[in-house]
Amino acid sequence: MNKAIISVMGRDRPGIIAAVCKILFENDCNIENVSQTILQSEFAGIFVVMMPQDISLHDLQACLKSQLSAIDQDVQIKQLQQQQTASKSAEVEPFVITTKGPDRKGLVAGITEIIARHGANITNLQAVFKGGDEPDNNIMIYEVDIPKIVDQQVFAAELRQRAEALMLDISIQHRNIFEAINRI
Repeated sequence: MNKAIISVMGRDRPGIIAAVCKILFENDCNIENVSQTILQSEFAGIFVVMMPQDISLHDLQACLKSQLSAIDQDVQIKQLQQQQTASKSAEVEPFVITTKGPDRKGLVAGITEIIARHGANITNLQAVFKGGDEPDNNIMIYEVDIPKIVDQQVFAAELRQRAEALMLDISIQHRNIFEAINRI
């Protein structure tokens, strides 16, 4: 069996996930992971699937494209390269960085530059910009894995300094604490 990663994007409407899943089922593919979201009025979905040996990437993509074109969805597919890596859980600590502030160009670039410089990996990013100067209307939530070798005090100080320069309020919490505080 081969693994593939499939991205589906287009105007949001009901039934997109059902259509994709039906096509994958009919082609004997097993969905292993799915991530989907709506950004403004656009659907974006990523599927990791296990494909049977008797179907090619090209054939699966052609099938998806032909059937999803009726609902105005674009499809890309590629082979998922399997990597043998050591467990990262012992090498990193998961954190959640939240920023709030007035919307303007460069906010995400400014914060992510600091995150990248310290070798932290962004595993999930949500940015909601509603415009205007009301701080609570513009929120960014970065889930990051920070290498244990990083001096967290220096990392936090640089993030706070950058956030202040960008007129953002910032919160940096270990993911376990963030989840405990925000549990419904």
